[in-house]
Amino acid sequence: MPKSRIRKKADFTPPPAAKQATAIKLTNRSWVAPVMLALFAIGLAWIVVFFVTDGTLPMESLRNWNVAVGFGFIAAGFAVSTQWK
Repeated sequence: MPKSRIRKKADFTPPPAAKQATAIKLTNRSWVAPVMLALFAIGLAWIVVFFVTDGTLPMESLRNWNVAVGFGFIAAGFAVSTQWK
């Protein structure tokens, strides 16, 4: 059986540097970490204050829903954390 020809591959040439620089989009996300940590801290503090004061603080009218409010702040912190790069 005859041997087939070996094809030569074309050399790779990278795209020009000017096109790469315009394709990269830099965003300033320095606000994400402080907001995320603040929401975590507020949620944790809300729950701790509720249990330490036997339900009289932060809002007595919410009764046990204060725990849900605290977890809501923590969930918002996790939602903000998705923006962190």
